Amino acid sequence: MIASLFRKSTPLNYSIVIIGVVFFFFLYQIQHATGENSLWYFGMKFLSLSLIFASLFITNFIVKKNGLSKDSAYTVLAYLIFLQFFPSVLDNQNLIISNFFVLLSMRRLISLHSLKAPKEKIFDASLWIFAAAIFHFWAILFIVLVFISILFHAARDYRNWFLPFIAFFTSVTVFLLAAFLFDESWIGNLIGNTAFNFRINYFTNNYQNLALSVYATVALFFLVSLLMSLSNRPLILHSSYKKIISAFFIGIVIFVVSPIKSNDLVIFTFAPLAMMATSHIEMTEVKWQRDVILGLLILFGLFGFFSQL
Repeated sequence: MIASLFRKSTPLNYSIVIIGVVFFFFLYQIQHATGENSLWYFGMKFLSLSLIFASLFITNFIVKKNGLSKDSAYTVLAYLIFLQFFPSVLDNQNLIISNFFVLLSMRRLISLHSLKAPKEKIFDASLWIFAAAIFHFWAILFIVLVFISILFHAARDYRNWFLPFIAFFTSVTVFLLAAFLFDESWIGNLIGNTAFNFRINYFTNNYQNLALSVYATVALFFLVSLLMSLSNRPLILHSSYKKIISAFFIGIVIFVVSPIKSNDLVIFTFAPLAMMATSHIEMTEVKWQRDVILGLLILFGLFGFFSQL
């Protein structure tokens, strides 16, 4: 039943997901209210919610525009479920903003297979990644995805390899100019965030540990499924799936190296994993199996959310 409901993109499907995002966002904010009622506070909350919506639909746009989905709504549903696994991410503006910029970059990189305006796409994608690094420095590792994309589609033109460096100097120049004009402490904050820490001992309760463990198990299931079935997929989509897999692993590396550990850091894996989940569910031919997968995901997500609320 669940699989049939989201098998096609309809206004009803999107309405359910939108209502779900709003419900879980405000429920978390109510449970963690600080008593602050300034215009800036509410403005940042509205920005966070808006960027969550934007991130969700950019992810959906990527799979639809590049032929990675059969016009289902599984991607937006999966993204919502993964948000529920780690509700504290709903209150982390910097990571939400950084992830949004990363998704804008992925949108350009995955569409690079069309070979339309490759230089513009490479430059834009690099700029978005450097913008993401301002809000979470280690998002800069997604620049590896730019070079992977160049290798797949535009390696013959040597000028393409220099575009990420041009984008880097452009973004540094703009950032330094803005810092000198508004607040020089931005520079020190950014430099301070370049530290790294490989220890994973930040859990404050068992539910955080359990949520991460279940999420890792779900991620491994969909990852293995995609890797095992990749040879059966259209050849034209192989490079897109390989970039999605690469983005997922880069997200894991960001989680591992980031100095201030929290489950929120896995936000960088939400979009790639939602795409992989969509791929698996659409490839599953038996209806009851699709329902079981989605049903378990929803139950895991709800348990993760309410246990950590």
